[in-house]
Amino acid sequence: MGKGKLEKFAELDTFDNVFQYPFSVIEEVPFDMKGKWHQKYFNNDNPIVLELGCGKGEYTVELARLYPEKNFIGVDIKGARLWTGAKMALGESLKNVAFLRTNIEIIDRFFAPNEVTEIWLTFSDPQMKNPRKRLTSTYFMERYRHFMVDGGTIHLKTDSNFLFTYTTYMAEKNQLPVLFRTEDLYHTSGIDKETSKILSIQTYYESMWLERGLSIRYMKFSLPHSILLQEPEKEIELDEYRSYHRPKRSGIDKRK
Repeated sequence: MGKGKLEKFAELDTFDNVFQYPFSVIEEVPFDMKGKWHQKYFNNDNPIVLELGCGKGEYTVELARLYPEKNFIGVDIKGARLWTGAKMALGESLKNVAFLRTNIEIIDRFFAPNEVTEIWLTFSDPQMKNPRKRLTSTYFMERYRHFMVDGGTIHLKTDSNFLFTYTTYMAEKNQLPVLFRTEDLYHTSGIDKETSKILSIQTYYESMWLERGLSIRYMKFSLPHSILLQEPEKEIELDEYRSYHRPKRSGIDKRK
């Protein structure tokens, strides 16, 4: 591990807006914030919104700036990445943002029923070879329902046509209410005022993808508690390009 990473990990331990509970830790140390985020950290009753796989946390911070009436928690396992957003939030004294370093596979251990109202999935790895690891799979959405309000909103913003198509099929298969959907976010006319607010937020890599002429896809849908979730049985074309810092795309033509 490089010196820079070691320094960032050491500094993370001093940040009061970062909670570090990777799988190896939470097995030994219970997370006492579960169900108490409002009282113990945010000190308000505003809605709690998660960004899962937040990377450097820049999107989490931008959302917190844009929506001061909401509370945001960025989640990622990479501590050296989280450091950037956490440092930024502390520097600006943003009280409506926190970061949780943990494995997303155990995300339901950190929040109580009805504690979260929205989830953001921004440029998640499409996981074309492993449906179980896709953050919009039934495996994960069942976990989200453990702590989201009934009918809570999930936002998907992605450069991956594969993940976007898969999630579209997921919504169709389970009749999940789609609130908004576009295959080209920055070139769609008639976007409502609320959705247009997110156009002002662009991550570093999103800007690079746009410069390459790639379309950014976005959809938001509701996740009711009563529906028995099922995986869509559809063949989906693989993405034809390699995104920055992602493994090389498989040569197989299609995946379910």
